[in-house]
Amino acid sequence: MSPMGMELPRLRSGARLAPWVPLLALPLALAGWELIVREARVPVYLVPAPSRILATLWAERGLYLQATGVTLGEAAAGLALGMGVSLALAIATAFWPPLERAIMPLVLLLKAIPLVAIAPILTIWFGFGPLPKVLMTALLTFYPALVPLMTGLRAVDPAALELLRAWDASEWEIFVHLRWPSARPYAFAALKTAIPLALIGAVVAEWTGASGGLGRAMWLAQTNLDMPRLFAAALILAAVSLAGYTGAALLERRARWWNPEEARL
Repeated sequence: MSPMGMELPRLRSGARLAPWVPLLALPLALAGWELIVREARVPVYLVPAPSRILATLWAERGLYLQATGVTLGEAAAGLALGMGVSLALAIATAFWPPLERAIMPLVLLLKAIPLVAIAPILTIWFGFGPLPKVLMTALLTFYPALVPLMTGLRAVDPAALELLRAWDASEWEIFVHLRWPSARPYAFAALKTAIPLALIGAVVAEWTGASGGLGRAMWLAQTNLDMPRLFAAALILAAVSLAGYTGAALLERRARWWNPEEARL
């Protein structure tokens, strides 16, 4: 057998094993973390062992489940508000392009303000209820969703656009049959970016003042130097973010499956 023929099976075998690499990375990292903490005898108030974090999470699962529900509700409402406003403005700029030059300076000015400065102001204005958390989440997800949506609505095939205009199609018909289909991949990209940001926005707002939620739990743990509880809340936050991102990715695949033209992108 030629050397070229001997290489092909190894390459194919490696390709089959490649999907298992990410599944092995997390357990190996946790095992290494556990070993280092135990062997170096790192104090628990600095870095707790993964086994200690999981034990804390299980022992107080009811408390963390309730806190997760509060944060998820705030993040979902803020995400819907931020994405909705972004989509409305993107569509408005698609129908009336001069509007973009009018609103972008205000959007960039709002984006430049640090969130740590906005969160206390919202808490003072609207109290310790869910409203400031929803507004904080909407502000954090608004700009990352607006830019891809505006880009997607403009990223149309010039030949198709000229053809529709030659057929005397209205702006609404151009939007329905050309602009929105071309913007759908950008919309899913914006959604996948905004989901983790929504959770971060809710937690940051809870950190400045709240009666419940993961941010409140993290703040209480940090003030008491209770690192196992702090890491447990952070672990839940990471898991929920990953689940939300994965759900958006699956929804995108399903949408592409129903639209053969997008499946070729």
